[in-house]
Amino acid sequence: MIDHCVFSPRTALFHTLGCKLNFAETSTVARQFAARGIMRVQKGDDPDLILVNTCSVTELADKKCRQLIRQFVRRYPRATVIVTGCYAQLKPDEVAAIPGVDIVAGNDRKGELDQWLDRWLATHRPQQAVTPAKEIASFTPSCSRGDRTRWFLKVQDGCDYWCTYCTIPMARGRSRSPLIADLVSQARRAADEGAVEIVLTGVNIGDFGRTTGESFDDLCHALASVSGIERYRISSIEPNLLSDSLIDWIANDPAGARFMPHFHIPLQSGSDEVLRLMRRRYDTGMFRRKIAKIRSAMPDAFIGVDLMVGCRGETDSCFNQCHEFVRSLDISRLHVFPYSERPGTRALGIDHIVSQEEKHLRARQMIALSENKLTAFASRFAGSVRPVLLEHVRPDGVMGGFTDNYLRVDIDPRPELANTVVNIRLGEFDGETFRGEVVLP
Repeated sequence: MIDHCVFSPRTALFHTLGCKLNFAETSTVARQFAARGIMRVQKGDDPDLILVNTCSVTELADKKCRQLIRQFVRRYPRATVIVTGCYAQLKPDEVAAIPGVDIVAGNDRKGELDQWLDRWLATHRPQQAVTPAKEIASFTPSCSRGDRTRWFLKVQDGCDYWCTYCTIPMARGRSRSPLIADLVSQARRAADEGAVEIVLTGVNIGDFGRTTGESFDDLCHALASVSGIERYRISSIEPNLLSDSLIDWIANDPAGARFMPHFHIPLQSGSDEVLRLMRRRYDTGMFRRKIAKIRSAMPDAFIGVDLMVGCRGETDSCFNQCHEFVRSLDISRLHVFPYSERPGTRALGIDHIVSQEEKHLRARQMIALSENKLTAFASRFAGSVRPVLLEHVRPDGVMGGFTDNYLRVDIDPRPELANTVVNIRLGEFDGETFRGEVVLP
């Protein structure tokens, strides 16, 4: 048996699974560790420390987390291993039982990981720091870039919705957010460090301000005043929390124009019966009106939609209703995932279980529909010129970025243009990415 590293680590490997919020938080932890001299490991070197920020949105996500942790332990047996995130929060004992795991930290402890590392180094005993979700009250700030061009600003955490299929309230705690003034200060610091685009992240960001008396609309108005930030993106936001006034402001106000014509809105089902079983806070009529509002105000907007298939109660008739409803929507792309049974959720009490085979069949049907919608949406812009925030040249030698309305574009490398917004003429679309050409002033 090889002992784990017992000296103060100098290099770290960070691996994140799951949502953009997780990526933002991992990036913040990496900066925290860098401040004490623990730098990201270079390619080909063995890390002294490994941090895995986990997801637990499905049973498959849990399985992937376990497999990944075991792979890291086998490959780097001397490394100190820290596991945090939603899987660690929901099943800390299961994570701690994996041989080679040294520290298990819940979601509210990500800002304290350096302290738990010190405890491990002082005692060489496994550490477990997990607060029950119902007791989580703190908000851990996060505004970081990591290896990406875009910055991610965490504006909210937790959720009070308790949809029947979801474990997020158990993993993240109740909805909470900081003050607008604090977030504006973080955005200003990011601008000082060269940020051009910021993505607003959280668990249920439209619920921002519930605990402070402020609102998500107020936040967007305040952030638009930060000098140096040219572009903001709103990550996933519930349809009932995306206000018509915010849509109009983004579409028509010069300040609102800093917010890109790009929305990601969870639908989950196009059947009102299934939405009722899920305890979602809208119906298909309300959802259709919201999509129509966006499309009327911003005809070029990219509209992504989350969709779950095969949940309990989704009969053949319900799925057919869902498919027809989604087909009729003027959206740009679907994010499709099969329903997964989660312990402790109310969905387990719903009758009518969909077989795994049927779940995957339904997922394939919806993915095919999504591919058709993306191609139809993207084809409208072939030959047009759109502003693109160019990223750094990738290891494969390709350079690219996203248009204002979230279409992926690759160009011949121009390293001097990295982290700048450049006009690009869109050429051929291969189903995922445009080939583009820089348009000189």
